[in-house]
Amino acid sequence: MKLKKSDRLTGDNYKWIALTNTTLGIFMATINSSIILISLPAIFRGVGINPLSPGNVGYLLWLLMGYMLVTAVLVVSLGRLGDIMGRVRIYNFGFAVFSFASVVLASDPFHAGAGALWLVLWRLVQGVGGAMLFANSSAIIVDAFPAEQRGLAMGINQVAAIGGSFIGLIAGGLLSIGDWRLVFWVSVPFGIIGTFWGYHSLRDNGKRSPARIDWWGNITFAIGLTSVLIAIVYGIQPYGTSSMGWGAPKVIAGFIVGITLLIIFLVIELRVESPMFNLRLFKIRAFATGSIAGLLAAIARGGLQFMLIIWLQGIWLPLHGYAYDATPLWAGIYLLPLTIGFLLAGPISGFLSDRHGARILSTSGLVLFGASFVGLLLVPTNFHYLWFAILVFLNGVGGGMFSAPNTTAIMNSVPANQRGGAAGIQAAFMNSGMVLSMGIFFSLMIVGLTNSLPKAMFNGLTAHGVAADQAHHIASLPAVGSLFSSFLGYNPLQSLLGSQAATHVTNVQWATLTGKHFFPNLIQIPFHDGLVIVFALAIAMSVIGALFSAFRGNRYVHEEHSMHEHVGDMTLSGGAFPGEPAMESDVVR
Repeated sequence: MKLKKSDRLTGDNYKWIALTNTTLGIFMATINSSIILISLPAIFRGVGINPLSPGNVGYLLWLLMGYMLVTAVLVVSLGRLGDIMGRVRIYNFGFAVFSFASVVLASDPFHAGAGALWLVLWRLVQGVGGAMLFANSSAIIVDAFPAEQRGLAMGINQVAAIGGSFIGLIAGGLLSIGDWRLVFWVSVPFGIIGTFWGYHSLRDNGKRSPARIDWWGNITFAIGLTSVLIAIVYGIQPYGTSSMGWGAPKVIAGFIVGITLLIIFLVIELRVESPMFNLRLFKIRAFATGSIAGLLAAIARGGLQFMLIIWLQGIWLPLHGYAYDATPLWAGIYLLPLTIGFLLAGPISGFLSDRHGARILSTSGLVLFGASFVGLLLVPTNFHYLWFAILVFLNGVGGGMFSAPNTTAIMNSVPANQRGGAAGIQAAFMNSGMVLSMGIFFSLMIVGLTNSLPKAMFNGLTAHGVAADQAHHIASLPAVGSLFSSFLGYNPLQSLLGSQAATHVTNVQWATLTGKHFFPNLIQIPFHDGLVIVFALAIAMSVIGALFSAFRGNRYVHEEHSMHEHVGDMTLSGGAFPGEPAMESDVVR
């Protein structure tokens, strides 16, 4: 018998259509969150500015973090808007916005500061499209799949989300070799295909919850979180004679304004009839514990990504003969074991969580994730690659074991008419975690470097003929400059020393100072001091996240009831958390 179109869209075929389209969208969005990390040197050369000049550091940081900041701020609002207006409608519009912004970015008509500003502004617009995709993809998948298959589906989707962030590193390196504009053009065909395909094939088959838009909640949350995240961006920049800007008036003001508005936001959400950020969801233990564990894992994972890139580009690759300008691409290649580990573990863990629940898999995944940090602390800075590859592979496996089961458990635990908002909260936690990780881990690394790098820098420079006054000046410069130089694939000392030093040292000394080995040998001990601080915090976050994951309770799937009915059931059961004991409106398997 021939199926009607409506039957095909809601039957067994539709769930795979929904999964494929949303996986394409998330893969494209997450690739673009990291593709720029490796291609920044080519982009800045293309627009004709030096990103390490004091006046240009802002362009560097905003291109790095602006996309994630906008996404973190908007995903909750856009997820809740999907609950009200239709998740597919918001998701499809996100594909269109993302594709349009990619075209405009690749067509940058300006040079110098104007060209960099164009990229920053349109990168923010691209982040709006990414937020629409992030906010609704999980909810669309959960709407399309039965509870017993959601783990596998979310596993595939999560592999695209996390795997895309690492594949973007390699893609950025390869594309920027040809032309920096290809970094943005590459998204356009996928965006166009995804947009037309989504409008043609995706349908809203989830529950909507008609409600007024929570304008005051949206405004206070957006301004408050933006203020905090902007303060973090400026906090890791040098200020005056300080290596970081945490004491700058605008940073302090940003935190005060942001935290105040976020407190007001929480008060509004507890009082408004249809809140944007439904705090009552946190009464569901599976949702609350999984969300907190996910936030901690996102912060730890974000710090890992940036620290490993700096480790490879600034120390290991030059010591093994790679030219500085080639290190961005090779850093992505040498991190492939991490991506492979995640790609293997994600779908398998999601499949197993459909049968056995998320608690054992996600908890043991975070334990393995944290243990890999311990192993990375034990290897020397100039490591043997086999051990490094094994450790980052295990890190990817641990991340895959945690991510898909945890996300599935969270989305299963909420009522159907709250899935968009719940997915938005998860995406906000993930993207905020990435921005927080940059602020936290860069700051901790700079603290570690500041304690030991100046003395090592001064002694190393003077031992090779650099005048004491110039060596003292270079050694006193903020350590963030050395980190960003390594991150961008530049030879730090070649730009720091300049032509003045070249006239006061011998040719042999100059070749040594600006060679592949001098700076990596100089920085590896101070870098390891900072790495101990950074990875120790990542280990602590992994352990705490594992504890929250372990306390999530039994496997819990919420039936198709409204949040009002759910809270009523909680009241009748004495406010017990889902899963202990089960409520009449819950399904525990």
